[in-house]
Formats: sequence, C-alpha cells, structure tokens
Amino acid sequence: MLATIHGERTLTELDFVRLGKLAGQPPALAELLDAADILPSREVPADIVTMNSQVEIEDPATQQTQKITLCYPSDAEPGAGCVSVLSPVGIGLLGVRAGTLARWHMPNGAEGAARVVSVLFQPEASGNYLA
Repeated sequence: MLATIHGERTLTELDFVRLGKLAGQPPALAELLDAADILPSREVPADIVTMNSQVEIEDPATQQTQKITLCYPSDAEPGAGCVSVLSPVGIGLLGVRAGTLARWHMPNGAEGAARVVSVLFQPEASGNYLA
C-alpha cells in the first residue's frame, strides 16, 4: 500500500462524502479519504483530478499517453476509458494535481504509475459543483 500524506491529495467536499458512502471500498481508498485535504467544490484548483474528470496520463516507461475519465463504479467502462475510482488506477489518480506521478499497487502486487499530463475536463472548473 502506498502511503498518502496530507497535502498530497485534494478532494472536494462532495466527492469526499460520496466516496465515503461507497460500500466495499478498498483499504487504499479509506486511507486516501483519511489523509486527503478537503475543500469546497468552488475552491478546488482546476488542475486537480476530481470525480468525473477527464485526464491525459502518460506511462513513464513508454511515454504513451491516453485519456481516461475517473468515474463511479456503476459508470465504469475501462475499454471506453471510464475508470472506476475503486480500481487501483482510479485510487492512484484521485485528488492529484496535473504534473504529478500517480502511483498505485496492482492486485498482483506490482506497482503501476502514470504522470498526469493534464486535466482536460474537471466538472468544478466548468461550474458544475454537483457532478
């Protein structure tokens, strides 16, 4: 498990509340919720990955990029680029700032990582504070 320290992740109040209510959340998400800095939706910087954000990420080993959207489990479609917040990748990306190297542990114990190149869309930055 990768440790999360205060100041490393930022969540909106709404994301924090909604994610805290998800049944069967993995221990890594519970740790993230305990350690994250929480801000009102209107105060979250536009370069932070929030729920329903679309981001461009880059594999540090291959420099290949891809676009993914961080979503709730019911909306997950990995083949279409919609990644569940309960997945290792989703937990790794949630609350990080563009430019950050996000890290996570895969179910087989291997470590994964991707650099957040940019936040292409963030609901809060577009004025949607209830997404």
